[in-house]
Amino acid sequence: MKIKLTIAFCLSYLFLITSNVDVLAKSIEQEGTIGFDAALIPPQVVDPEKPVKPVNPGPSPLTEGFLRIDFVPKLDFGRNRLSVKDQYYHANAQLFEDETGPRGNFVQITDSRANSAGWTLQVRQETDFMIAKDEKSQLKGSYISLDKTWTNSTMDKKYAPSLINDVIKIDKIKTTYDLAKADKGKGQGIWSVEFGASDENESGQDSTLTPLVDETGQPVLDPNFNNKQIHKNDAVTFFVPGSSDRVAGKYQTVLTWILSELP
Repeated sequence: MKIKLTIAFCLSYLFLITSNVDVLAKSIEQEGTIGFDAALIPPQVVDPEKPVKPVNPGPSPLTEGFLRIDFVPKLDFGRNRLSVKDQYYHANAQLFEDETGPRGNFVQITDSRANSAGWTLQVRQETDFMIAKDEKSQLKGSYISLDKTWTNSTMDKKYAPSLINDVIKIDKIKTTYDLAKADKGKGQGIWSVEFGASDENESGQDSTLTPLVDETGQPVLDPNFNNKQIHKNDAVTFFVPGSSDRVAGKYQTVLTWILSELP
């Protein structure tokens, strides 16, 4: 199952994705069988840092079924000044349409299968960042990096999926990168794979979020989230090599998030 999600980066002069298991029960007196079916966990997104709490992060592409992706981040690196020097830009942190505070960008996986067969989460970038329909505008040499990755759930930590790498540097187009893997017997229930964290997390993660202010020190607000203040997340970074021939415009690419069952 795959989710494709377009992400944008703007340059301007203010440079702007039912299985069953049968158990045989035996006793000295008699022999019998009992079957356990998968129970579908209702679709919902929960707070990646306080996972008992349902939240509203806004619309997201998703998949369906007993093993599914419930939410993927819409990575937005904001408006930035043109530069002839190499630059690193941080993604906007995840905001919510309810009272929940900002969080690190995250993916949510739900595994309701009865056999707990395991799964892998991967990501792939399909094209270079470019202005739509203008291949000459490709930001060659640019890349996204995902850092400070951690997992969270109401499930016991012994069932947590393992993380493939500490830092994922997506610097090869159409190359699939592993993010997390739940071995057989792990990864059941709802799990968040989060990049960075807020200072509200209770898992001992260092905060990676910084409130965004303008040149006068006033908060920069996001009208898409009830005018909440935007926060930057330094765990998700976009590198752009310097150039003197960049043109102003909206640059975008497509990320494909891939959730696979283990064989």
